[in-house]
Amino acid sequence: MNFLLATLRLGLSNLWVHKLRSLLTALGIIIGVGAVVAIAAYGEGTKRAAVADILRLGANNIIVRSVAPPGSNVAGQDQATRLNIYGLTRRDLRRLQQPESVAPVQRLVPLKRVGDRVRLGTRSVNAAVYGTTPDLADAASLTVDRGRYLGDADQAGTRNVAVIGAEVADRLFPLADPLGRSFLIDRQRFVVVGVLRRIGLAGGAGAALVGRDLNFDIHIPMATADTRFGDIRQSRGQGTTERTLVELSEVIVRVPDQNAVRPVAEKIERLLATGGGDRADVTLIVPLELIEQAERVQLRSNVLMIVIGGLSLFVGGVGIMNIMLASVTERTREIGIRRALGATRRHIVAQFLVETTTLSCVGGLIGVAGGLAVSLVLTWYAARYGGLEPPVVLPLPVVIAFAFAVVVGVVFGLYPAVRASQQDPIVALRHE
Repeated sequence: MNFLLATLRLGLSNLWVHKLRSLLTALGIIIGVGAVVAIAAYGEGTKRAAVADILRLGANNIIVRSVAPPGSNVAGQDQATRLNIYGLTRRDLRRLQQPESVAPVQRLVPLKRVGDRVRLGTRSVNAAVYGTTPDLADAASLTVDRGRYLGDADQAGTRNVAVIGAEVADRLFPLADPLGRSFLIDRQRFVVVGVLRRIGLAGGAGAALVGRDLNFDIHIPMATADTRFGDIRQSRGQGTTERTLVELSEVIVRVPDQNAVRPVAEKIERLLATGGGDRADVTLIVPLELIEQAERVQLRSNVLMIVIGGLSLFVGGVGIMNIMLASVTERTREIGIRRALGATRRHIVAQFLVETTTLSCVGGLIGVAGGLAVSLVLTWYAARYGGLEPPVVLPLPVVIAFAFAVVVGVVFGLYPAVRASQQDPIVALRHE
């Protein structure tokens, strides 16, 4: 014990005498450990944000969506007035609703897009107007911030009521409470009965998945959408009028358990393909698969970044070896004196290993502190200005980074220590 304490005291005193050199020697370790800790924390934060965005759509959900296939079905010969027919039909919905078709299914929620622009006086907003049923709130995990969501009475009475997204509320009613106020969808007047809570999907994984910012959604009763707007949407271009007939824009299928998501998705694909071959006008989106994909992509990214940080640690280890080899040459006479006074080779090895291990440990601790400091700064910046996801520090990457730094110090310090111990005492004493 006395030998260990004396060796530790001697190694620390040698490092303290050359403080600047010791700091520069450990710089590679500091940067490498700090980079690994900060990158792992930011990667974990980004992954969790992406998964949270997708989870808002429901990990137990399958989204069956109408898409315009290449060369959509065109009815009529007059190119000035075209009718494109594609996508999900009510017949498809009835087939999906049959208990034996795609069981087990908790809920089927149809959506039908009927408009893109809403107005109130001189203000107008590009919004996505959907006819749907009251079940959508539960299936898509929507939360009403003010008022209420659509009800069965709205559906049965084909009422002109609407639940609007947070951005629509801010832009149409910037200085007033939207509840009870009316606005125009095309030329139809609707009354606001609810405002959805703002959700952070804009620009995130969830927005990429649904293809729009859900804060610009407007939901009206499906019966009202069928009665007031019909199935044909019309848009005018330069010299042409394009009409599109899509009976249903999408259907959200909710299953009771995540283990049933993939089997049900396969059943839906087979059901829609029967009688018509591959349905190029329908696509399936499975959020559960996207969650797993996001986790795999983030894992690969983290591994790449950690490898880069590991290379920095390796360079730091080479720096330690280089400095310690120079130190051996510089302290040859000191080694000779210690050997002449009775120090064994084991004592010399221990002295130099103490120095290199101390350098790597201190460098590792400073690196961990630096990585945590960077994570705190990024968290503060994300909370104040947005634009990035707050990092999430996990204990395992911190422990691994520090342990690797210690191993680097021992491994790269071993050769200089052995070389120092092999000095001939007589030759070392004569060294100038």
